Amino acid sequence: MDFVQDYYPDAFAHCFGCGRLNAHGHHVQTRWVDGEGLATFEPKPYHIALPGYVYGGLVASLIDCHSIGTAAAAFAEAEGVDFTDEGEGDGAPRFVTGSLHVDFLKPTPLGPPLELRAWPVEMGERKVVVASELSAGREVTCRGRVVAVRMPASMGA
Repeated sequence: MDFVQDYYPDAFAHCFGCGRLNAHGHHVQTRWVDGEGLATFEPKPYHIALPGYVYGGLVASLIDCHSIGTAAAAFAEAEGVDFTDEGEGDGAPRFVTGSLHVDFLKPTPLGPPLELRAWPVEMGERKVVVASELSAGREVTCRGRVVAVRMPASMGA
């Protein structure tokens, strides 16, 4: 599979964290592999809190957007929807953040690529609860939990 975010309809692909159509965004890209969302991100030198360490707000943003992408893939799989098939629908299902909880376990060093893993821990008709981890150099520096809620129709373009 390509990246989940590649299948968000254009009207919903502008998110600063993961929108492929946001020229200034982070472009988080989630792959769905064997029931788990996987992503990597290489922070730039300006993504710092202080020299040598990644800004915590960026870490939270990565956890958020990667978890939302994971929720979309998990939900589609549970519903038997192949959103990569252009003839089967309107792209990946869209979710928004209902809750974001981030535990910073230790400072995240600037330098190594950041690796993100996420997996669904609860699935419902309107929401998916996703647990996640962010690692730098194979060391987990942050854990997160996101309640991803199906995008309300009122947010539609």
